[in-house]
Amino acid sequence: MPSQQKKVIFCTAGVLSFVCALGVVTALGTPLWVKATFLCKTGALLVNASGQELEKFMGEIQYGLFHGEGVRQCGLGARPFRFSFFPNLLKAVPVSIHVNVILFSMILVVLTMVGAAFFLYNAFGKPFETLHGPLGLYLLSFISAPYNQEIPVPTSCCSLPSVAGSCGCLVMVLFASEVKIHHLSEKIANYNEGTYAYKTQSEKYTTSFWVVFMCFFVHFLNGLLIRLAGFQFPFAKSKDSETTNVAADLMY
Repeated sequence: MPSQQKKVIFCTAGVLSFVCALGVVTALGTPLWVKATFLCKTGALLVNASGQELEKFMGEIQYGLFHGEGVRQCGLGARPFRFSFFPNLLKAVPVSIHVNVILFSMILVVLTMVGAAFFLYNAFGKPFETLHGPLGLYLLSFISAPYNQEIPVPTSCCSLPSVAGSCGCLVMVLFASEVKIHHLSEKIANYNEGTYAYKTQSEKYTTSFWVVFMCFFVHFLNGLLIRLAGFQFPFAKSKDSETTNVAADLMY
């Protein structure tokens, strides 16, 4: 492929990675990950509410990774409330899963920014000539994996989308398990509520969660763009290398 087309492909991948990183950073600080509705079971049972009467006992909540807000209703009017996970809800939520979601989100941001830098550097610089040598080997080993001492930076660009994409997938899976399996919305609604009991009625993922999903999809797309540029994936071996290995084995 002509070098001009490679520049366009690497620039496109770099810009997409940079936009993804900014999107995930923004998503981390917003309470727009989940929106849920919940029913005040205690109040509804006391008055034997049914049909449209249940609307007076329906509350809603919206939250992210650090804070959120909602409204409780038990037939006596709306009661707005705000909360933060640290330190208010540490005893009510699965802390290990929640911390891992935040940790992998930060790793996703870092890897995406590093990937964007590599893409742009491959587009406008000469990374093989500049980074070839001990320093380049240590850098590539740290970013991707120790494959071969002749690996240029484009191979690291092949590895980074898969690693960052895996982090994005882990963020979504862990957060979904925290919400669905551990009933996160219900635990938040019932936090510090000794009199009334609440039951989750509906949950849906909102903007910030889908930003992470789009970031995961963009990393997959970047991997295809790298392959389109003519670079093999890290674990793909060419026929020439296989022939050389066979010849070396026959010699010994």
